[in-house]
Amino acid sequence: MDARESAPVSLRVYNTLTRKKEAFEPLDPVHVRFYVCGPTVYDNAHIGNARPVVVFDVLYRLLKRLYPKVTYVRNITDVDDKINARAQETGETIRAITERTAKVYHDDMAALGALPPDVEPRATDHIERMIEMIKCLIDSDHAYAEDGHVLFDVPSMPDYGRLSGRNRDEQIAGARVEVAPYKRDPADFVLWKPSSDDLPGWDSPWGRGRPGWHIECSAMSTQYLGETFDIHGGGQDLIFPHHENEIAQSCCATGEPFVRYWMHNGYLMVEGEKMSKSLGNFYTVHDLLDDFPGEAIRLTLLQTHYRQPLDFRRDDLMASKAKLDDFYGSLQSVADVPALPADPPPAFLAALSDDLNTPQALVELHALRGRLNTASGPEIVRLKGELLAAAALLGILDQDPLAWRRWRPAGASGLDDAAIEILIADREDARNRKDFAAADEIRARLTSDGVILEDGAGGTLWRRV
Repeated sequence: MDARESAPVSLRVYNTLTRKKEAFEPLDPVHVRFYVCGPTVYDNAHIGNARPVVVFDVLYRLLKRLYPKVTYVRNITDVDDKINARAQETGETIRAITERTAKVYHDDMAALGALPPDVEPRATDHIERMIEMIKCLIDSDHAYAEDGHVLFDVPSMPDYGRLSGRNRDEQIAGARVEVAPYKRDPADFVLWKPSSDDLPGWDSPWGRGRPGWHIECSAMSTQYLGETFDIHGGGQDLIFPHHENEIAQSCCATGEPFVRYWMHNGYLMVEGEKMSKSLGNFYTVHDLLDDFPGEAIRLTLLQTHYRQPLDFRRDDLMASKAKLDDFYGSLQSVADVPALPADPPPAFLAALSDDLNTPQALVELHALRGRLNTASGPEIVRLKGELLAAAALLGILDQDPLAWRRWRPAGASGLDDAAIEILIADREDARNRKDFAAADEIRARLTSDGVILEDGAGGTLWRRV
């Protein structure tokens, strides 16, 4: 079905700015524009970094179904004090750090089934635009230069704090940069700062320096999406000060509204506590992928509603893999049935369109699998198509069922695929010779190695547990 034919589905999203769920109405009914804050590439992404990637990937998939055109922009921050500190700590060049870390990020997010954004701008490619935006803020008396710095004048914007709902004292207490003598007001934030010779820097009207963190996203988002666009997403931790400051500098620089719908995913804890290297619960996606399929990690993130806090546990990854084993088992049983294009069931689409209610969408997906398991005749074709169409919106069940069921962790001991196939052939030969004791012994050996055999009319299939 063409995306335009699906548009009557009513998408509703929770807007952080208004603190209520609203019907989504894009500025352009045939072109949705949205932006999500991307990584600062100084280290491998942890599981908390992965949550917004997966959440907004589902939104991207849904929007692409509902609207003819979607432009999804997710940036890369490749100039930042954290990157500079890592370079000084390791002796590695800044370019080497950012290039290596960005590649790992792309590989890891792809392993989680995340589609690449339509545009992925890098901060260092947009310095001139940042400088021009800062000039506009100075010319309109919303910013000032002092001691090599340029700062945004927070009192110049009367409704500053509307997104976060923070009062004056909370704004000052939560400011990312400590109060400095060059600030006129404690809440003012940095747009440009000087760089010493050993740090990255660019020439500007205020001397050699580099941009502040907040101005980067304003410059990149408005360049590719316009002065006003539909959706801005990110983690709840970015509401203040980052997104609050984005609104201030963008609105004051352009004189136009910035974003219509603000969407934020909830906080993430790990094993019941705040994630911390000292507690041993600091999980990077790269390390988790050695022990679990990316799809199991993705499913775990989707089983909690995106706006709710999530307690991420390794045991949940095992449970998610088991659920996916069941789904892929059902698909393997109908592997000879053609996968024809279909629409997701209305109940599934309604759940996902209700502010990305992925837990309810998964309930509908499980029910659909149950119907497929008991179906017969032409109904199997329809239900298989509906199951795959619904799963595609969640970004799961797109692998070959047989390959999925034979996955094993990186570096795992035990029999490899070739050895298993040899033993299965030996077992079949023993059964043909009616040496059932030998056949049972082979089955027992495979079972002890975590390999389950499934005998059927078409022969023996196997899977790993």
